[in-house]
Amino acid sequence: YLNPAMAGAPVCPRLILNYRNQWPSISGQYVTYNASYDQHVDALSGGIGVLVNVDRAGEGTLSTTMASGIYSFRTQLGSKFSLKAGIQATFLQKNLDWTKLTFPDQIDPRHGFVFNTNEIYPSDGLVKTMADFAAGTVLYSERFFVGFAAHHLTTPNEGFISYSELPLKMTAHAGAIINIEGRRSRKHSISIDETSISPNIMFQKQGEFEQLNYGVYLNKYPFVVGTWFRQNFDNPDAIIVLLGFVQSSFKFGYSYDLTVSKLTNASGGAHEFSLAIQFECSQKQKRAKQIPC
Repeated sequence: YLNPAMAGAPVCPRLILNYRNQWPSISGQYVTYNASYDQHVDALSGGIGVLVNVDRAGEGTLSTTMASGIYSFRTQLGSKFSLKAGIQATFLQKNLDWTKLTFPDQIDPRHGFVFNTNEIYPSDGLVKTMADFAAGTVLYSERFFVGFAAHHLTTPNEGFISYSELPLKMTAHAGAIINIEGRRSRKHSISIDETSISPNIMFQKQGEFEQLNYGVYLNKYPFVVGTWFRQNFDNPDAIIVLLGFVQSSFKFGYSYDLTVSKLTNASGGAHEFSLAIQFECSQKQKRAKQIPC
């Protein structure tokens, strides 16, 4: 979801499930479901992945469904660095529920929404289907990665009645894993039971909107805790806290967004649950380096 070049990042097959409920205290909250599968394939010299994302905004007033196929090519740059470049093709469908829309001519100044609207249901319906494309790259070593991705490359028309482009979204991100176990910190390979910190940063720009996320994780087997800050350059948005449980075969995480903007936490913040199931892979696939994300 972040960068198509990350497909196959853990080398071995992986299944990920996510659920996010944003602003649950406000009528018309945003609920998102996400599922993905990816793995490295030696015969293809890279990773493959499938991604399905379902987003329901305004209690289903606007629903968006995306199904993507992803391929990332990997090449070795010397003994320490690897480079991956990925492409993503997406089937995207938006649905607008006319029965949940309200219009100004329905409003009585004293009694609220009491009148029938004179708005006419569009003859073309309120289902919009389009193709969408993305590309990205990531440079990484045993303990560091930096990447860039561009989504909505063709800026498809997502308007139901009038023409409306889906703006290009650009993402830059980086992260590292730093061992803090004293003398053991000189080792290069990452083990699941090592104590480490992982600083990360992400910048996104879409149209005139910009967003900056930065934070750090502390890994103390079998737990991981983290904190992030999300902001627009002119507006602080949220402090994000995360608690996770890690095993060799799965990872589970819960995060909560504490709103710090003028909206305050009357919105209810946001709850997100993530589950990653890690499968065993063949000996051949273990030759490829993992992305330390």
